[in-house]
Amino acid sequence: MKRLIRAKLTVGLIAACGALAALPAWAQPKIGVVDPNRLLEESPQGKAMLDAMRTEFAPRERTLQAQQQALKAKQDKLQKDGATMTDEQRTRAEKELRDGARDFERARSEFQDDISARRNEEMSRLQKTLGDEVRGYAKAQSFDIVLSSEGVVYAAPAYDITAAILTALQARNAASPATAPPAARPAPQPKPQTH
Repeated sequence: MKRLIRAKLTVGLIAACGALAALPAWAQPKIGVVDPNRLLEESPQGKAMLDAMRTEFAPRERTLQAQQQALKAKQDKLQKDGATMTDEQRTRAEKELRDGARDFERARSEFQDDISARRNEEMSRLQKTLGDEVRGYAKAQSFDIVLSSEGVVYAAPAYDITAAILTALQARNAASPATAPPAARPAPQPKPQTH
């Protein structure tokens, strides 16, 4: 009787082991980590966006620098010649300096606002493009999970796929210049100053 029970247990164990062996093996997930800041800074699309913005805003920046230098020259002249000026001349020069400084600050503030708005607009487009590229790369390379390095406390360098995605972006950019950001818009003209 004991032999029969033992034989049944043995056959049952063998059958159970066989059933377990027939189950699909659980594959290790393929995980990648992407550094989004590096993609933004080093991708051809990111570099092209920055170059286009520099080109677009350079004329206004030069105008602001010239305006600032003119203000400095007026201030230096007032300090140098202030003692020899009449009260009326000094008052007029001080008023011109104050008005010029106020106009400069307004123009500089508008310039910063325009740059910020444009950067946000372009960054939104670029992030969508890079996100699409990361998803496409992940699917093509059979990744199960791709994480952003901003949300990860630690990732072994072996999981970092940023360099591979940058290579894919550069190859795509070289093959099709149509993926580059649109040409720079003409710089908005400064608003007329009223006194």
